[in-house]
Amino acid sequence: MNIKKKPIFKPFIIFSSLLFSVIALTSFISFGKKDNETAIKILPASSVSAEEIESSMINSLFEEIGLDDKGLNFKAFEMAFKGLKKLGSKDNQLESDLITIIDFSQPSTQKRLYVIDINSKEVLYQTYVAHGKNSGAKMATRFSNKISSYQSSLGFYKTANTYNGKHGYSLRLEGLEPGINSNALSRAIVMHSADYVSEKTISSLGYLGRSLGCPAIPKELNKPIINLIKGGTLMFIYHPAESYLKQSRLAG
Repeated sequence: MNIKKKPIFKPFIIFSSLLFSVIALTSFISFGKKDNETAIKILPASSVSAEEIESSMINSLFEEIGLDDKGLNFKAFEMAFKGLKKLGSKDNQLESDLITIIDFSQPSTQKRLYVIDINSKEVLYQTYVAHGKNSGAKMATRFSNKISSYQSSLGFYKTANTYNGKHGYSLRLEGLEPGINSNALSRAIVMHSADYVSEKTISSLGYLGRSLGCPAIPKELNKPIINLIKGGTLMFIYHPAESYLKQSRLAG
């Protein structure tokens, strides 16, 4: 699949402009009948908050892409989308319209990794992804930023460069959230392939095989996905853990 990367800032400049235009120009009209005449009541646009309009637009995008049918938690998409806007505005050198979401609210037996093109409104890949062996068995429930914890780390990452290591072709990940995933590089948290990320393993164990904290994916999709998302796209690993939500400055 040959997909040309585009600057990430453009769609969000458009989004922001549209959002404030809607706030400035939109009024809400209610119709009623009295004495065979139509009564029109115009409510000021200020009666609807910017947050409500933004949430409505994100919900529409979620439905248009068909993510509900694909099993993605709406909250994961909403947090990823808002975080992407915040990071873009801070000039983190994000270079594409792509966002990769890993939804750890789903069990490992589900295809819970999504590579989404925001501009074309498509899911380019949806596949299995492993969590750390100390994060849980079928469900990931424990997360850590500590070295040798062998747990997954939540939050926002920027994809970096590729290399060939003990797991073959791999993608380094830069954690963007201090105290949450900021040790990703020193922990060697990377995307790589693994034999245990397969339906055969699920049939044998009842859940996917587990990594040492890395988001490992199936061998047959490893190179296509890595080559697509490498070099400065955003990855968001989601779980509704209260500890993460309280600590993160990007998830709100």
